[in-house]
Amino acid sequence: MNPLLLTLLVGFFILGGTLLGFCTKNNKKIINLSIGIAFGVMIALMILELIPEAYENLNVNASWRAIVILITTALIGVLIMNILDNFVPHHEHESHHKHTHKDDTCHNEHLSHIGILATIALVIHNIIEGMTLFVTATSSMSAGYLLCVGIGLHNIPLGLLIAGTLRTKKQTVITSLLLTLSTFVGGIIMHFIAPMISEFVVGLFIALTLGMLIYIVFIELLGQMIHSENKKITIIGALLGIALFGISVLLG
Repeated sequence: MNPLLLTLLVGFFILGGTLLGFCTKNNKKIINLSIGIAFGVMIALMILELIPEAYENLNVNASWRAIVILITTALIGVLIMNILDNFVPHHEHESHHKHTHKDDTCHNEHLSHIGILATIALVIHNIIEGMTLFVTATSSMSAGYLLCVGIGLHNIPLGLLIAGTLRTKKQTVITSLLLTLSTFVGGIIMHFIAPMISEFVVGLFIALTLGMLIYIVFIELLGQMIHSENKKITIIGALLGIALFGISVLLG
C-alpha cells in the first residue's frame, strides 16, 4: 500500500468514532464517558508521545537548551489557545444551582467551545502525525501498518469527543471530515518537503501542539469533568482512555 493511502486510512478512525458518537448523541452518560476517554487519551498522548518526540527532535546540541525551547514553545501554544479562546462562542461551566433550560444551553455552548478548540489543536497534531506515519511507512511498510493501527486506536475517542461536543450534525460532520483528512494532508506535505524540513522544525511544531493540548486538557476538559453530574463515569472514561492509548503504543 502507498504510504499516502495509509495516512488517509488512519484518519477514518476519527470518522468512525464520530459515527459511533452520533448513535449516542443525547446520552449524557456516554458524553461524559467520551470526555473522560478524551482526557485520558490526551494526557497519555502528551506524556508518552509528544514530550519525548519534541525533546528528541529539539535536542541538537545541549539537552538543557532543548528543554528550554520545548517549555517556551509549549507556553506559546498555551498562549495561542488562550487568545483563540476569545474568538469562539461564549461558554460557561455548569451551574451548581437548580438545573434549568438555561443551564442546558450553557452546558451545550461549553461543549461546543471545547470541540472547536480541540479541533484547532488536533488538526495541527494530526498533520504532524501524518508526516511521521508517511516517513515510517516509507522506511518500512510493516512498521507503517502497526503505527497506523496504533494511531487509529487513539483517534476513535477523539471522534467521540467531536460528536459529543459540537452542537449540530452539519458542524460535526464537517469538523470530523477536516480531522479525518488532516493526517492525509500531513502525508502530502511530507511527500513534497521531506528533503527540506529539519527535525528541529518538526520538534517546534510538536512542542506547539503540546502547549495547545495542555490548555484543552487542564482548562477545558478538566473543568468539564469537575462539573460533571456523574464523576465516576468520567473517571472510568479517563482510565479507559489511558489504557486505550497504552494499547496503541504497544501495537505501534
